[in-house]
Amino acid sequence: MLIGVDATALHGARTGVGVMTHEILSALAARTDVDVAAYAVTWRGRGQLGQLVPPGVRTIGRPMAAQPLRQSWLRSDVPPIEWLVGSLDVVHGPNFVVPPARRAAEVATVHDLTPWRFPELANRDTRQYPQLVARAVRRGAWIHAVSEWVAGEVAAEHPAAADRIVVVPNGVTPLPPETRDSDAARGRELAGAARYLVAVGTVEPRKDLPGLVRAFDEVVEDDGDDPVRLVLAGPDGWGAEALTDAIRDARHRDRIRRLGWVSDDERAALLRGATAFAYPSRYEGFGLPPLEAMLAGVPVVTTTAGALQEVVGDAALLVPPLDHDALVAGLIEILRDDMRRASLVAAGTARAARYDWARTADGLVDLYRRATA
Repeated sequence: MLIGVDATALHGARTGVGVMTHEILSALAARTDVDVAAYAVTWRGRGQLGQLVPPGVRTIGRPMAAQPLRQSWLRSDVPPIEWLVGSLDVVHGPNFVVPPARRAAEVATVHDLTPWRFPELANRDTRQYPQLVARAVRRGAWIHAVSEWVAGEVAAEHPAAADRIVVVPNGVTPLPPETRDSDAARGRELAGAARYLVAVGTVEPRKDLPGLVRAFDEVVEDDGDDPVRLVLAGPDGWGAEALTDAIRDARHRDRIRRLGWVSDDERAALLRGATAFAYPSRYEGFGLPPLEAMLAGVPVVTTTAGALQEVVGDAALLVPPLDHDALVAGLIEILRDDMRRASLVAAGTARAARYDWARTADGLVDLYRRATA
């Protein structure tokens, strides 16, 4: 069975979808029962895909310009994927968009329904997802949902396709082995503090990092002789101006460090050295960063938004989304209660161990077989 996977998300700064795409390609390539190949829908990154895919994954297809194809697929089923990459058994779009196909089974991964539920949190490209997913569903495409919560959301939008919605959770990627560049001491050096709260991920409105800045500003009003710093690591997505404004307006802006994009080793170091990890998302279809923090042995405070409670269970300190007072109280508890932190670390380590990319590949291969039956 030949599986063609859209690997466009491997280009540029690696987001959560990029991580997921890389990991499922790696896990599928390690199997002997499927043949996996990657293609990319990008003109700017043409010729680069071979350097970005994991070992054992071949690339297929000709250079393609994303916007003309997307506009055509919004209105029609032309061009089919076979015209662009050749014959396939399954075409899998791991970032919402699956191309139309003449013979191949179509599978689209839906990570959340932000453009459906909160279009004000979406950009121009992602606001096209509802129409593109609807067209794919009408063609008979199968939907890969990353959580039970997402599956329920998609079924509510497309009840006639309920029997083609399959839940396969993400895995969590092990951190790089501890080295001089990725151990806890290096993280504290990057943070510029012995104690720090860290948030990691692309800056975008859905993550509510401005709200985290305002909560942190209140938490450290009475910090005594053991000061804590807030460290924000991750590239700017869109809407980053709101975070810039929040930091500018913070009374304790001198205790906030915004690092921007960091390497994998630096990310691992920041997690390993952190006192706690904060993830105040407003809406989430899965939530890889909290699991990464748990894997690093760091206690997590996050929200009950979307699938987060399903994913982290009772292994994190949970607060309602957009509840400033609850977030402040949660941050104070996780920063000042040593016993609470220790219990969360133990629970988090066990929770993160449940999520494995090889298990994700098992679920996807079962889905591919159902789609081609």
